[in-house]
This record gives sequence, C-alpha cells and structure tokens, in this order.
Amino acid sequence: MTAKRAGFWRRHRALKWALGVVVLALIALGVGVSVALHHAEPLLRAAIVHRLEQHFHARVELDSFHVSLVNGLRAEGKGLRIWPSTQGEGTNALGTNAASEPAEPTRPLIQIAEFRFHASLRYKLGEPVKISVVELKGLDIDVPPKKHFAHRPSPANTEEHGKPLLRFEIENIICTGANLTLETDKPGKLPLEFAIAHIKLNHVRPDRPMQFNAELTNPKPAGTIFSTGTIGPWSVDDPGETPVAGSYRFEHADLGVFKGIAGILQSTGKYVGVLRDLVVDGQTDTPDFRLTSFGTALPLHTEFHAHVDGTNGDTRLEPVNATLGQSHFTAEGEVVRVPPGSTRDGTATPGGHVIALKVNVTGGRMEDFLRLASKSGTPLLTGTLALNATVDIQPGSATVLERLKLNGRFKLDDAQFTSEKIQNEVGQLSLRGQGRPGEARHAQGADVHSAIESDFTMADAVITLPDLKYTVPGAEIDMKGTYGVNGGLLNFRGTAKTEATVSAMVGGWKGALLKPADRLFEKDGAGMELPIHVEGTREQPKFGVDLGKIGHGHPQNAGPQPPEQPQ
Repeated sequence: MTAKRAGFWRRHRALKWALGVVVLALIALGVGVSVALHHAEPLLRAAIVHRLEQHFHARVELDSFHVSLVNGLRAEGKGLRIWPSTQGEGTNALGTNAASEPAEPTRPLIQIAEFRFHASLRYKLGEPVKISVVELKGLDIDVPPKKHFAHRPSPANTEEHGKPLLRFEIENIICTGANLTLETDKPGKLPLEFAIAHIKLNHVRPDRPMQFNAELTNPKPAGTIFSTGTIGPWSVDDPGETPVAGSYRFEHADLGVFKGIAGILQSTGKYVGVLRDLVVDGQTDTPDFRLTSFGTALPLHTEFHAHVDGTNGDTRLEPVNATLGQSHFTAEGEVVRVPPGSTRDGTATPGGHVIALKVNVTGGRMEDFLRLASKSGTPLLTGTLALNATVDIQPGSATVLERLKLNGRFKLDDAQFTSEKIQNEVGQLSLRGQGRPGEARHAQGADVHSAIESDFTMADAVITLPDLKYTVPGAEIDMKGTYGVNGGLLNFRGTAKTEATVSAMVGGWKGALLKPADRLFEKDGAGMELPIHVEGTREQPKFGVDLGKIGHGHPQNAGPQPPEQPQ
C-alpha cells in the first residue's frame, strides 16, 4: 500500500506542486490578512473616533479596538469616552475662559466599558457599512447642567463637506448595565440618577428619533420599571434637551421600605418632554395599603398629572386624584429631593424626599380614614367628611406617622358612633337636650346624627383639636384637646350646652325639684351648660362632668348667696 501511494505521487508530481502552492498561498493570504488587519485597526479606530468627534463636537477617547474577519467583520472595543463640549458660556473655541483657564469637564458625557459589533464583508464604495446590532456593556451617561451647553459650533467643528470614504449605519443597539445621571446647578440639590438594567434601541439614526425598550431598576421602593417609547434625535448642543416620549409599567413595588406604611403598588402611565423636563400622566393601584402600626388594609387608587424636573428629580403634582376605600380626595404640591444635612427649616436630616401637599376631601367617608388607624378594622365614627389640609413630611429614619405634619380644618356631617352603647347615649343626650326626657328613657340612638367640625394640627403622631364642636339636635359640645394616633389616647376638656333647662331634661317630679337649680346651669342663652371632659382611649373613652367648675366665673348664674356674717 505504501509503495502504491509513493507511486501515485511520482506519477502526479504536478498535482503535488499545485497543492503546495495553494497551501503556501493560503498561509501568505492569512499572514497578509493579519498584517492588513493589524494596519487597518488603527484606521478603523481613527475613523470611529473622527466621526464621533464630528457629531458631538467634543473630544473622544478609545482605549482599544480590535477587528476579526471570522464569519464577517467583527469588531470590539474598550474604554470609549466622549467628553462634553467645553465651548460653553464664557469660553472660546479652544475651551478656555476669559481668564485663559482651562474649562475642562471632570467627567465624560458618555463612557462605555465595552462594545462589539458584527457586519457583513460585502461593501460597495460610497455605501455605508450596515451593522445590524451593536452590543454595549457598562454605559454611563452624565449630563451636566444646562449652562455648560451654550455650544455654538465654529467652522472647525462643523462636519466636512462630502461623504466620507467609510460610513457606518447601525440598526439596533443593545445595552446591559447602564446609568443615566442628570446633573443640577441648583445649590443643595442632588442629581437625578437612573439605573437601567437593559435597553434596546431600534432604527438608530443621528438625525431622527429612535425606538427603545428598557428595563429600569427602581431603588426605593424596590421594583422593576418596564418602559417603551422614542428618544431623540440626540441634542448635541445640550443633551438634556433631547426629546423623549413613552409609556411605563411598574409592578410589585413593596411600600414596606417606607417606615410606617405597607402595601404592594402597581403603576402605569405615559410621559413626554425632554430629559430635563418631563410631563408624566399615570395611575397607581395599591389594593392592600395600610399603616403598619395598625394593620387594617384598604384599596388606594390614584391618578396623577406631574411635571418632573430632570435636573434634580423635583416633582410637581398637578394634581393627584385619589380614592381610599370609597372616599375621593385630591392633592397637589411637590416632592423635593434634598441632600443630607439640609431641610427647609434648617434642621439636620439624613437626606431624602421632602413632601409638601395641599389635600382636599369632599364627600369622603370618615370610616375609610379611621379604619387605617384601627387594629380591629372597626372605625369609631361614620359620616360624610369634608377636609382641607396641608401635608408636610420631612426625610428621616422615623416612621411616616412620626414625620407627618398636618394643618387644616375638617367637618363631619351625619356622624354616628359605631358603638351601640355610645350611640344610645348620644340619642338620650339629644332627646333630653330638647326637653323630651320621657322619650329618652325608651328611645335608641341609631337615628340620631351628629355634626363635628374643628381646626386641627398633627405633629409627632399627636392630633391637636383647638376648637372642636360636636352638635346633635338639642345639644352642643365645645371642646379642645389632643388625640394620640399610635395609642389612641384621648385628653379633651370643654363644655356641653343644651336647649332645655336641667329641670326640663330630667322631667317628672324630679324635674320639679330641680327647678331652683335651673339658674345655676343657665348661661348665654343655653338651658344648661356643664363643664365636661373626655379621657381614656379610642377603644374605651371615658366621659365625665367637672362638678367643681359648675358656676365658676359667672356670679350672675351662681344661684342664691349665703347671708353675710356679722363682723
């Protein structure tokens, strides 16, 4: 067999030499291609850098760039940095200010840790090299304040006339691990930051909008935001003015990260504007919203219209339409981010969000709001609520209830106590106050409706009511005091006035015996006035009469005086 194979090659020496030449040619071609690629890499790198510099009117740096011809043209690079233009207000074309000091930015506008792309080897002179997908890793975009972008391109920065020899046309960009930071020049304000887990850009063109599909990580409350829309064209003179529009979906956001409240929030909406100024319209649903100190959950739905200042994240709510249980209310105001150590009143703070709102409730149900502050889920009162208040929540480590400050006024109509015992006592008070004691002995209080109104403030989880007025047919109670939200502690003092006199309230022969006492309790047109107090807790209130104060301070109603003793 060996002799036959040797004879074959002796008979076909020409074929042997031909195969040798082919092998040598392939080796030479490989070496040539390798040498060509080695020399082509700097040219391609220079072409990429040059085109980016022309487009952004800025300095561009690229640490490394490599190409391969395996299955088409493959390229990858590392350390791409595009710096903001230094040709802002007060600078000349060289990037120096009037004092000839360099105006170099401290951070790149865009930096990419790694990028790679693949293109076909088919290329026609004068046509762009089409790249289907560019993959990016570690994209960071840092947009300086607007004042740094007063760019006016000089002739040296304008793009050259005519088409370049090598042009790239990108269809899609896929990026993982991106960060967008919008800086602010406002003192004491934090920049706005977005962590983008994944984003895909379609139909990438420098002079037209691009479609995007993004997945953003929301740090607080923790959750993932999915968003689709359009962005661009990119504003070279000021990236913060780049147009953006789209819709979002935010799911399974746990509100438990905020001390004092809990629930799983979902939100959808849409936005339009530029990176620095977005108009957002959306809605939220929290089917199990609750205060953690009590645990009773109610559904909370909101619809909102907001302006977001992208330079610092400040949000103006104009307005929020909300429904808690069966109660509708509106809120408008702002949510402002502040750095550590700075608040509006100058007190120390760990930093976070300051919330300042005006809240208006019309036709709400008192039981909806009281259920949130009830462990049993049974409210103390029911009725129709009207309320106007200001809300202020400062950042801090305490619970939301402890940081919540309220100032306003409320009115409760058609009020009834859920406790049958208390409601019956209210019914008897009403009938006796009208001088109908006979009916009071047998009547129940279910049909008696009260009215309650007062100014109020809240601080450190304590509600203060300085002028509480409680009215039922035939009687009126004026009180002032405090109510502790966390423990339900009651501490009120005031007076109870009735239309009927003491004798008329008691009736019968006992009432006749009390006729002389009517003068003692009559005051300011009321048939009777008694000093009273309410103490105890929300679940077990205690009502009492301050007997020692009866008739004090009103000599004209003090009754007969004892005869003067002889000297």
